[in-house]
Amino acid sequence: MTKRIGSSERGPRSRGGDEVPAAYTTLELHTHDGVAKVLLNRPGVHNAFNATLIAEFTALLRKLDADVNVRAVVLAGAGTSFCAGADLTWMQQMATFSPKENLADAGALAAMLSTLDLLSKPTIARVHGAAFGGGAGLVACCDVAIGTPEASFAFSEARLGLIPATIGPYVVAAIGARAARRYFLTAERFSAAEAYRLGLLHELVPTPELDAKVSELLDALLRAGPHAQAECKLLLRAIVNRPVDARVVADTARRIARVRASPEGREGVAAFLAKRKAAWMLRGD
Repeated sequence: MTKRIGSSERGPRSRGGDEVPAAYTTLELHTHDGVAKVLLNRPGVHNAFNATLIAEFTALLRKLDADVNVRAVVLAGAGTSFCAGADLTWMQQMATFSPKENLADAGALAAMLSTLDLLSKPTIARVHGAAFGGGAGLVACCDVAIGTPEASFAFSEARLGLIPATIGPYVVAAIGARAARRYFLTAERFSAAEAYRLGLLHELVPTPELDAKVSELLDALLRAGPHAQAECKLLLRAIVNRPVDARVVADTARRIARVRASPEGREGVAAFLAKRKAAWMLRGD
């Protein structure tokens, strides 16, 4: 079954008899075989954030995270860009907010990024065109990022007299503090090849092959245990940038002991030994 959520730019629509929920106006959602494909759908403004997109995307991410039928999430952009960051009209409006309103608005943006970063399901960024400011931050928040050679990137906030604050922790985790010093301060555009060199992108794929590569990654993700993947993401947060001391060693031992005794752990080992598919496999071999 595939569900679609229409965008305000094109208006609600229905294909193949599917109902189009009215709850989301800036996104489009396709779900099939355990995969949720989320399209940022404001192509007229290069999928730039505004308050509505932030609220809707955060709510949708939380819904997908709670849905046991969703195994992986793919994030993409409609039109010619992935995401150009913040909508300048919205930013201009924010300048007139009271300090309390401004902080609440910034908190909503920070919450959206955190929700994507902390999602228990694997996430893939499908990047084409521009990924600027907050758009590059979305790429950094995803577990896997695949882009075309024509994609371009920038942490452009300083050129507007702003700072890449809410995206900062995720970007530094992706490209390191040294590279962030340069690109945060210069706000210069850089190529997909540079994004790949820095680690912001995991792979560069020609545009005609982009969807095939995403599908290949999804096949690999769907072969792994969903609870194991969630535990892997928790493990990474527990060990990254921490010394391998006695506390970390003991914690890793507790984690593997608990997971291998879990129903999924027992099923995975049994399936491997029996040379059969594990129960969680939804497609592929």
